Amino acid sequence: MTEIRVTGGGDYPVIVGSKLLGKLPQLLGSQVQRVLVIYPRALRTTGELVREDLANTGLEAIAAEIPDAEEAKHIRVAEFCWQILGQSDFTRSDAIVAVGGGAITDVAGFVAATWLRGITFVNIPTTFLGMVDAAVGGKTGINTAEGKNLVGAFHSPAGVLVDTDTLATLPENELFTGMAEAVKCGFIADPTILDLIENTPKDVLANHESPELRQIIERTIEVKARVVSGDFKESGTREILNYGHTLGHAIERNERYQWRHGAAVAVGMMFAAELGVMLKNLPAEVVDRHRAILEHLGLPTGYRSDRWPQLLDTMKRDKKARGNLMRFVVLRDIAQPVVVEVPDTSLLFTAYQAIGVDSPVRTI
Repeated sequence: MTEIRVTGGGDYPVIVGSKLLGKLPQLLGSQVQRVLVIYPRALRTTGELVREDLANTGLEAIAAEIPDAEEAKHIRVAEFCWQILGQSDFTRSDAIVAVGGGAITDVAGFVAATWLRGITFVNIPTTFLGMVDAAVGGKTGINTAEGKNLVGAFHSPAGVLVDTDTLATLPENELFTGMAEAVKCGFIADPTILDLIENTPKDVLANHESPELRQIIERTIEVKARVVSGDFKESGTREILNYGHTLGHAIERNERYQWRHGAAVAVGMMFAAELGVMLKNLPAEVVDRHRAILEHLGLPTGYRSDRWPQLLDTMKRDKKARGNLMRFVVLRDIAQPVVVEVPDTSLLFTAYQAIGVDSPVRTI
């Protein structure tokens, strides 16, 4: 078992290991009397197991089953959870437990942040992406018709239980799309992650018991923990965690959230790498390394050329934008990220042409 501390927005542990459910009551604390366990339809069995385990400790444990994936990140889903909290008389000393992938921990955290202006919550991520990214760092939110994560709050969990046993039943395509977030952390901060992914066969990466996968998970969480601990509310260095995400979020919206987040971020990183060549003289071999690693994982590296106008329009509403200036995270070199303002959209168009393809892209 490994414990990684996050000190941004509080001080809480991210515990990595197996068979960790027994740690949950300790993270919730002694004052909690009622717990709402939020989980998606696809994880009904797991969610009920968590609820029953809490009930057996004497807590009043209530279930809220919500839609899967990005469908969960809707105001109607938040309203449904608020209704349960109100009807069950939840007070500020009660808590929420989120069981699921990144979308589930995002919306459950948002519900926790907004109920009585903030109650305790614990994340139990069940996907690779949730473990290394969404469940850690205190960013919570929902989507709107105008874009992804435009409504949300900074609200840290009391703890995160990263139980790698849950990856045993995770479909391989979800594992590898989620691994795009590990690739991101490798390029912005920890090149050892890139070495591990490059030098490990896919079948070993897909084995939830492999030491290589465990090391990738822990190193990726450590990158996020360091960045978040230094800049909780994204007023400075935390923006580097958005590498590949500006275009990635626009692609997700254009695909009506039918693409996996990691697949969209993979394309976004290719775009950011091309932009880095133009703006910060990023060596061409680093762009090639992006492509090779993403292709090794079976992730897309391009997107439809004819969708540029729609993507540009969405990117103008990105949360990193300041007034009329769009801002992007690019690299000077590996582990040398920088945020740049791009006043000239023709530069963006040129970078996009380098990754544009003529036909619709298939994702894994």
